[in-house]
Amino acid sequence: MLAAATELVARDGIERFRYEEVAELAGVNKTTVYRNWPDHAELVVEALSSFDADTIAVKDSGDLRADLADFLMALADSLSTPRGRALSNVAALAPANEEVIAIVDAAHERRMATMHRRLEKTFERGELPSVDIHFLTEMLSGPVHLLLRRGQRSFSRADAEQVVDIVLAGLHAVHAG
Repeated sequence: MLAAATELVARDGIERFRYEEVAELAGVNKTTVYRNWPDHAELVVEALSSFDADTIAVKDSGDLRADLADFLMALADSLSTPRGRALSNVAALAPANEEVIAIVDAAHERRMATMHRRLEKTFERGELPSVDIHFLTEMLSGPVHLLLRRGQRSFSRADAEQVVDIVLAGLHAVHAG
C-alpha cells in the first residue's frame, strides 16, 4: 500500500490523492487502507518515510566540472523515478505539514551529503573559494529541480555542463573582485 501511495503522489500530487485509488493499485479493499491510515496525511507521511533517498555518488576525478555535471545528471535520474517525483510533488506543498517538511528535508540532505563532502575537499585544496556549501549546492541543483518540475523536457548533459559552468564562473567572479 505504501508503494501504491507513493506512486499516486508521484503521478497526481497530494491534491488529487484518493484512498480508492490506493486500494485499487495495491489490490486491497478500501476499508483496509482506511483502517491502517485514518488520515490522508498519515499515509502520505508513512509512504514518504519509507523512501530512503539514495545518496548520489560524486566522483573526485580531478575534473571538478565533469564531477559536478555527473552529479547533476545522477540527481536528475533520481528525481525522475516515481519516488523522486513523489518527493518533488510533496515538496511543493510541504509548508502545510511540518512532518512532511521534515521528511522532504531529510531526503534532500541524504541526497546532497556526497556533494557536500566533495565540495569541502575542493575548498580545502583551494580549487574553489570557500562559500556557504548549502547555498552553493542549491545553486547547482536548483535548475535540475526546476526543469524536471516543469515537466516540459528532460535535463540533459548539456544542461548540466551549462549550470556548472555558470555557477563556477559566477563564484570565481564574485571572489576575484
